[in-house]
Amino acid sequence: MGRGKIAIRRIDNSTSRQVTFSKRRKGLIKKAKELAILCDAEVGVVIFSSTGKLCEFASTSLKSVIKRYNSLKEEQQQLLNPSSEVKFWQREAAILRQQLHNLQENHRQLMGEQLYGLSVEDLQNLENRLDMSLRVVRMKKEQILTDEIQELSRRENLIHQENVELYKKVNLMRKENAELYKKVYETRGVNTSGGNSLNSNGFDPVEGSHVPVHLQLSQPEPHTYNRPNIDKD
Repeated sequence: MGRGKIAIRRIDNSTSRQVTFSKRRKGLIKKAKELAILCDAEVGVVIFSSTGKLCEFASTSLKSVIKRYNSLKEEQQQLLNPSSEVKFWQREAAILRQQLHNLQENHRQLMGEQLYGLSVEDLQNLENRLDMSLRVVRMKKEQILTDEIQELSRRENLIHQENVELYKKVNLMRKENAELYKKVYETRGVNTSGGNSLNSNGFDPVEGSHVPVHLQLSQPEPHTYNRPNIDKD
């Protein structure tokens, strides 16, 4: 048989009421934990017993949950009330103006302007801030220079390797050319020693190919014309 339906009303017996409170409190906290884990929710539970005992649970921190609740509750109330919304934005604008004024004053002091009214302690704090900022800037500058030097070194190594490879290729080409020249000269020597390279006029066509030929134009010789003797009658 199933469990009977329990009427939701105050339990008169104090002992039964305390037992029911303990059981249901544990069940409620268990459900709150499951809700926070399963749904990634921020959950906070606050329970006061009839005897004034406090029981609480929070998935993060009960103080942060209450602070968040109060903040959201105040914003909702301000949005519902037009006059409150205007006051809210006026207050936000005043806060932003004050922050802008503080930033401008701080910037002028860092630039060495409007230092009147500052005590020795304030000036010392300002000097410490400037020193810290200067150290940070120098560290950043050194880091950038170091990175650039490393990049240049890497490029230098790559160029050096390329030069080595090119040098090897040039040497290989020189060796191949030397072997080719050697073969050509050996072949030429064999042809010369065979005696077949001389023609009938004793001219070596191989050697003659390297002998420069000089051509010169000569002036035509003058021809004298003898007029024939004609006997006169």
